[in-house]
Amino acid sequence: MVSGSGRFDARSWGVLLVLCGAIFLEGVDVAMLNVALPAIRDDLGLSTGTLSGVVSAYVLGYGGFMLLGGRAADLYGRRRMFLTWLTVFLVFSGLGGFATEGWMLLVSRFVTGVAAAFLTPAGLALVTAAFPAGPRRTRALGVYAAIAAGGFSLGLVAGGALTELGWRWVFFAPVIFAAVLLLAALPLVAPDPPVTRPRAGFDVAGAVSLTGAMLLLAYGVVRLEHGGDGIGVTLGFLAVGAAVLALFVAVQRRAADPLVRLGIFRRAALVRTNVTALLFMGAFAGFQFMVTLYLQELRGWSPLQTGLAMLLVALDLLLAPTLTPWLVQRFGTTRVLFFGLLAAVAAYALFLPARLDWAYAAMLPTMVLLGLAFALAYGPLTMAGVEGVDEREHGLAGGLLYTSMQFGMALGISAVTAVSVAVARGPGTTGVTLDAVRAGLVLPLVAVLLAAVVTAFGLRARATT
Repeated sequence: MVSGSGRFDARSWGVLLVLCGAIFLEGVDVAMLNVALPAIRDDLGLSTGTLSGVVSAYVLGYGGFMLLGGRAADLYGRRRMFLTWLTVFLVFSGLGGFATEGWMLLVSRFVTGVAAAFLTPAGLALVTAAFPAGPRRTRALGVYAAIAAGGFSLGLVAGGALTELGWRWVFFAPVIFAAVLLLAALPLVAPDPPVTRPRAGFDVAGAVSLTGAMLLLAYGVVRLEHGGDGIGVTLGFLAVGAAVLALFVAVQRRAADPLVRLGIFRRAALVRTNVTALLFMGAFAGFQFMVTLYLQELRGWSPLQTGLAMLLVALDLLLAPTLTPWLVQRFGTTRVLFFGLLAAVAAYALFLPARLDWAYAAMLPTMVLLGLAFALAYGPLTMAGVEGVDEREHGLAGGLLYTSMQFGMALGISAVTAVSVAVARGPGTTGVTLDAVRAGLVLPLVAVLLAAVVTAFGLRARATT
């Protein structure tokens, strides 16, 4: 499939683009829906709580089932999981487009999130299986990560444009795209090799306790955006989720064939990668949310204008497949990741003094630096997420990575929302204010600074070995 010089032949590119298309679909789907939410509320007459639930339902499905999805790919076949859940994604995205009531959207988004939770780690595991470790895999993962990250930024533009035609196209467009991917994947993606099933049977107790814990924790994180409102209930969900997670760990220690081999967490590099992924994606999600409020609520920009303003973040689509693999081969994954985080630190710091009369030229350095940050950080995070992990556990490793990213994004949005709402409720203030936006923008900066510190420990560890 790949020539001896490391160049991909036509079939290799076909396989890679199909798998990249699936991760792009997941990112663009989320971003497009976020832009269309106001139009959906106006058309269906949804309450603010129901509208928030449309977003939260996806987070619950995705975050709640991601680890289970990753392990299912290892146990039951990556191709089988990929094709099955791509079909489920297609069907329920289409049902969302026909929704006439809020509950229909909630069901559609929850099941779509579950489908993405099984689809995403299976796709990453298929990439690592199709391209052997070394420069070929580095290049393939560079392309994969670039298209994944590009989905978030391009989705804002696509969502704005499709909302102009009608919000239902935000659901129907992914259906068309998913159908094309499915038809292409059938002949291109190689059949699964024989897999070793658990001798003691599937770990049902582990699956139930893990999914329950993830659902409870995800819901608790989503509720954090309400700040002090119902904080007792929020903390209750987080506490119960932590308790069920502890139960899951106890079950895994006693299971003959555990769903998740706990020894995987003894790899310090894997733990650092997942913490960094959580902080990096949480920072970006929080920043994106605050910038959307700043441009639309305070500056009066349209959804399409907002998407175009952040289009330069998609610069990584050009840099990640070309520059990043070369840098990783020359300097190593951890160093490239570290400099990507430093670029994000500079990007968020430059946006802190935002004013109501800012020209777009003042925002431009932040957008360019974020594009560079994603090019240097997202790909190496994807590479580090499976680096040194047994090939048979790449689905699990992918599930861990994307769980960290999803929880990070939910936590980032909840945290900036809670801070900005608290500031906006100050004496003599109503609605969104510039001070509230600036306060919220501090958190992404703090998050990437912490991520850089965590990654610096990885640099030190490599220097001493």
